[in-house]
Amino acid sequence: MTDGMDRRAFLAGAGLGAITITMPAMAQAQRFPVRPVTVVIMYAAGGGTDVLIRKLADKMGKARGWNVRISNQPGAVGAIATHHVSAQRPDGYNLLGAANYNKFVRVLGLVPAQPAPWEQWAFMKFGNAVACWSVRRDSPFKTLQHVVDAARANPGRISVSTSGNGGVWHEMVLLIASYAGIKLRYLPYQGGQPATLAGLQGEVDVACGGVHEHIQLVRAGQLRMLQHTGAKDIVLTNGTVLPSVGKLIPKLAPLLPMGATYNMMVRRDTPREILREIQGAFIDAANSDELRTFLTDRYFQPDVKVGAEADREAARMEVVTVDLFNAYSDQLGSEVIPAANLGLPAPKNFDTWWPPKGYRPLDL
Repeated sequence: MTDGMDRRAFLAGAGLGAITITMPAMAQAQRFPVRPVTVVIMYAAGGGTDVLIRKLADKMGKARGWNVRISNQPGAVGAIATHHVSAQRPDGYNLLGAANYNKFVRVLGLVPAQPAPWEQWAFMKFGNAVACWSVRRDSPFKTLQHVVDAARANPGRISVSTSGNGGVWHEMVLLIASYAGIKLRYLPYQGGQPATLAGLQGEVDVACGGVHEHIQLVRAGQLRMLQHTGAKDIVLTNGTVLPSVGKLIPKLAPLLPMGATYNMMVRRDTPREILREIQGAFIDAANSDELRTFLTDRYFQPDVKVGAEADREAARMEVVTVDLFNAYSDQLGSEVIPAANLGLPAPKNFDTWWPPKGYRPLDL
């Protein structure tokens, strides 16, 4: 890990370790690919999702000798790229470069409610980013409890920046506020960097973003991190403890780590031999030392999941999102689809609901 953070401590603090998945020996899919493979990224060039997906796609291509092309199709929290890839032939030549298992599009009614994502897509996850709240060093809020106490005393007065309404960092603020039983004032900005700067410049009381977006300012002494949504405390090499919200709000602990995820997705009805080839290339790239170092040096966490494990995590994240967004629909400025219309349970019932009736994991 660069910039003074111990890599192992960071990974442990985020509740994630180095996961290695091995693939059995198998014949490569005949004649795949015979033309360039296109990765359609659902966010704009230059953002965190774009940078990470491009690096992954490059590793996949180089490892297998593929010609990989990138197409950015941002808009509607991923719906534009989703519609495009869904409309292509299921032949493995169009992959969806996604964040957060693409969970927002169905919840916000931007794609049809059926089929469910884990019936339509094969998910491949390679990394996480956890959310955090930070304040200026001269802020009167020394701990998260100070913010909670102030918000309870003055409902709707404490301001928090987010990277935009309906995005993952907005969702993380809503989640924490819900479990803490407080009402905040949400101020959307055009991206994570402006939202972070809003906290640094005193435009808001609290800045919400990703640990990777705040860490340099925290290490420089310009921001103080009050909490993050990793599963365990993160201890920097100088001894500074960045506390997990799970220790401060124990009811949240079972849901952690929470935040952004980074995924490659391919239509599930792609021929099985091609799915095997794509998943094999993904696993080789995701487990490579080069990609893992690339992630950790930028304060992301490697976390490789495919198959039924990825399907379950995708479903759990969507269940939490639909419950939260329906509870705070007035904060989103758009329609939110009820959980029942999507065939989803309440978060407390997820473990008994999963796997849903008719679910068939891909056995590659």
